[in-house]
This record gives sequence, structure tokens and C-alpha cells, in this order.
Amino acid sequence: MISGAFDAAWAATWPAAEYVLAGGLVVGRGAGGGGRVSCARRLEDAAPAGQGRIGADVEAAEARHRAWGQPALFAVEREDAALAHALRRRGYAESEPTLILSSPVAPLCEPEIPSVTAMALWPPLAIQRELWLACDVGPERQAIMERVQTPKAAIIGRMDDRAAGACFVAVQGEVALMHALAVLPQWRGRGLGAWMVRRAARFARAQGAAQLGLSVTEDNAVARAFYARLGFSEIGGYSYWRRE
Repeated sequence: MISGAFDAAWAATWPAAEYVLAGGLVVGRGAGGGGRVSCARRLEDAAPAGQGRIGADVEAAEARHRAWGQPALFAVEREDAALAHALRRRGYAESEPTLILSSPVAPLCEPEIPSVTAMALWPPLAIQRELWLACDVGPERQAIMERVQTPKAAIIGRMDDRAAGACFVAVQGEVALMHALAVLPQWRGRGLGAWMVRRAARFARAQGAAQLGLSVTEDNAVARAFYARLGFSEIGGYSYWRRE
């Protein structure tokens, strides 16, 4: 299972608009911000439960989703066979297998970042917000960044004398997580993304973090190769479960 430290960091650095407990599950009200903030997931410290208890928790989570007017969605870690079995029996199907990657911060802080190539600031500049919009990081996902109460920064990446990339990083304890990394298509493949990751790592180190993590879908081979070259390794994974 994903460690408690990483789970807590995810909730702190990419928070739902609201959380409600449903037995051993916690349900997020996403407010249109995507699956990670709109799902129900098992609490890291939840006691083991039989299928009857798990089924009751699933029903309670479904009721909360309905009350919020959002589709029922569950995030299930790949080791959690009991919850996956309960959902399959209720007509859910697995989708979007996602990997959690992590790297020590220290090696990412080298070498020096070229001047004005990647900078950390808060709040984001208008051009960063426009760039995110162009890369399908809309107002609802940008609102998630605003909700974060821990140390955070918007990274701006520049190439050819213009803003060409943006990402978000926030820190909870010794764990920093990076979200919404986006580079405009015409500047991809030229190394800008790597400099932005290194700037995020430097911000994380300044806030006392030792690890930098992120998520990437399993079928995104290009992104997985990119992060592997930077030294990220897999520490866990989950899938979303929806009704067929």
C-alpha cells in the first residue's frame, strides 16, 4: 500500500473541496476537479474488514456521491483485492491504471538551472493560468491549487524568450508532490520539462522535503520514460473503478 506519508501529502497538496468518511473509506467532493479529488478511497489506517463491511462502506460512499451530484468513483490501490472484488460484484470496472513515482530531492537539484529557464512563484502569473488552460488544466483544477494550505509554488518554464510551460508543487512534511506539469506542444522534447522538475525539487528542498513525487498513467510511455531518465522510480499504484 502507498505509505501514510504519501497519502497525507496527496490530500494536502491536491485537496478535494470537502471530505466525508464512509466507514473505512473517505469520499472527496471534487467540484469538477477530476478523479483524484472526486473519488472514494480506503483510509490508510482502516482496519481490515470482511466483504459485508466493505459492501456497506461502498454503499455509503455511493450515497455520498449521489448527494453531491457526482458519479460514483473509487480509487483502489492495486494491492487491495478485497475492495476491488466488492466493486466488481457491484458492476464496477477498472480503468486508468496509474503509477505513483518518487525521487529523492537532492539529486534533482543538480545541475544549476540556466537563468530565467524555470522559476518558482506564487500566486501564478496570468500567463501561467492561460498556459494551463491551453493544456486542459481548467479553472476547476486550478481552484484545487488555491485550496492548498501548505507551502506551494507555481513553476513557470521559459524558452525562446516566452512562457512555454507551467507546473504546481506543494510540500507536506518531508514529501513534496508535483501536479499539472504542462509544456506547450511546440516546445516539447527540448528539455524544458526537466528544468521545471529541477526547479520544483529546489523549492521542495528549501521547504525541508526529502522526496518529490507525482502520478502518471501507466499507458503514458513517453512520460514514464521522461521521469525514469530523471531518476524517478515506482513506489505504488492505483486504478479508478467506475460502473460499466
